[in-house]
Amino acid sequence: MMNCRPELQASNHTLYWPFQAVVFYTSLLLLGMTMLTGSLLCVVLAWVMPRHVGVRLGRWLISILFRVYLWLLCAMGLLRLDLKALDELNAEHGLVIAPNHPSMLDALLIVSRLPQTCCIMKSELWDNIFLGAGVRLAGYIRNDSVTSMIRRSAVELQSGGNLLMFPEGTRTVRQPVNPLKGGIALIAQTVQAPIQTVILETNTPYLSKSWHLLKAPTFPLVYRARLGRRFNALHGVHQTMDTMQHYYEYELGQIAPPTGHDAS
Repeated sequence: MMNCRPELQASNHTLYWPFQAVVFYTSLLLLGMTMLTGSLLCVVLAWVMPRHVGVRLGRWLISILFRVYLWLLCAMGLLRLDLKALDELNAEHGLVIAPNHPSMLDALLIVSRLPQTCCIMKSELWDNIFLGAGVRLAGYIRNDSVTSMIRRSAVELQSGGNLLMFPEGTRTVRQPVNPLKGGIALIAQTVQAPIQTVILETNTPYLSKSWHLLKAPTFPLVYRARLGRRFNALHGVHQTMDTMQHYYEYELGQIAPPTGHDAS
């Protein structure tokens, strides 16, 4: 479970808790229905659209869906966001974007601001009824084959796209960050792409590795993203990963209180 500094703890407004719980579970139902509808739409679009058009449209649809959902949570008072720093990356090309991974919401938060970023995702999501059709249409990359993952990632980066990859490989279970996997540096080294770190900060363990989806957290949930140091893999995979490991551990040990309500 995530260790939160006292100044980041969300206040527990017991007077409003029943109302917040109803709104929270309603929002989960709404998200599920919206994603299922979107998945069916993506099945149709995949059949009727050329591949390159479908990829761009699929990524845009996923981003808009996530952004609207986050906006609704903010409007309901369940969520506070400060993600504006990510917008700078929309003008960049050929980056490997590397956030830490405190919760299941991390990809949703980042993709909501970076619509044309390609994600490396777990292979089991390809068979998920809510996500499978969308990730296929968007041309996201499966992580089940290392050779295929590196090859497709290289194509994406060399064509000027940005790539989202979590260097921990899974959600954080060892605070402040898991031991990093070398795949991200290997991909970056293959195409000489810079690695842009992103520091995600939160006040809650909601949807961390041990948290059940239907277990309601304390509100409001607070998330902030800030751009970290940019690395290159010119000095080798192991040295790059060691340097990045120390960097994440240093940055995540000095968390400042997230502020703002931005989901626009």
